[in-house]
Amino acid sequence: MAPAQRTAPSGLAFGVSAYLLWGILPLYFVALGAIGPFEIVAGRVVLTLIFCAVAVTVLRQWGPTAALLRDRGVLLRLAAAAAVIYVNWQVFVVASTTGHIIDASLGYFINPVVTILLAVLFMHERLTPVQWAAVALTVVAFAIIAIGYGIFPWTGLILALSFGFYGYLKSSVGDRVPALGGLFVESLVLTPLAIAILSLLGIVTGLSVADADPVTVILFAGSGAVTAVPLLCFAAAARRIPLSVLGFLQYLAPSLMFLQGWLLLGEAVPPARWAGFGLVWLALVCLSFDTVRRARRERRLRRLE
Repeated sequence: MAPAQRTAPSGLAFGVSAYLLWGILPLYFVALGAIGPFEIVAGRVVLTLIFCAVAVTVLRQWGPTAALLRDRGVLLRLAAAAAVIYVNWQVFVVASTTGHIIDASLGYFINPVVTILLAVLFMHERLTPVQWAAVALTVVAFAIIAIGYGIFPWTGLILALSFGFYGYLKSSVGDRVPALGGLFVESLVLTPLAIAILSLLGIVTGLSVADADPVTVILFAGSGAVTAVPLLCFAAAARRIPLSVLGFLQYLAPSLMFLQGWLLLGEAVPPARWAGFGLVWLALVCLSFDTVRRARRERRLRRLE
């Protein structure tokens, strides 16, 4: 990819847009509070499938999308990715609608640490001393939060692990899977489960959306677009700006989540939480320093070649 393309201002705009949209998602789901979290996620799957089908049709991408369904290896990996992202979505929506947005932000703050651990476990990469320090700080942070706050931060851990595995599975198929086609296949795989959940809820309790006010219904109907648009912005950014820049932008979303939970929704931030988050932020500073240092070294080596 040409340097001019990788540093294009449009790429930065796409990246910031993606993480801003992801960052304000908790407020979107809070606004859907009249609808249960399991109904929200099941509906989100079906509506995302519909949105992607329309987009694939408009953009004339049915050929590449159908090819994904015929490739058994890719299809299995996308099905596994769909399973873990469903867990991620469900936990995230439950956290957003039950006053645990700060816990959710913790998960996305530590996601870079989880990603490098997955690289060690599954790709046999070696960590630098700085990366090991970041891992150690994160472990200590979780211990402080669990002991001082009295509750182990399961929400953050599950979100970090599920999104980390999702990223690993998606990276394993690489450029063979376009963002839109991949999301269509993942939504298609999850749709039978989503329909089963909606049917069960309809029989047992009735669907809340049927009794919701018009504004809530409109927001619910837009959840497919809310799911797909940030992902497409992210994919556009990844083709236009360096990965190191994209890595720094990823901190924007959990930062917004933390501020929403603390300042807008009044979630408690006792000293143990501040101490734990402080160590997590220190770990991220270490990772950022290491990323910049290695990027500069690689640029020097390329100039010498």
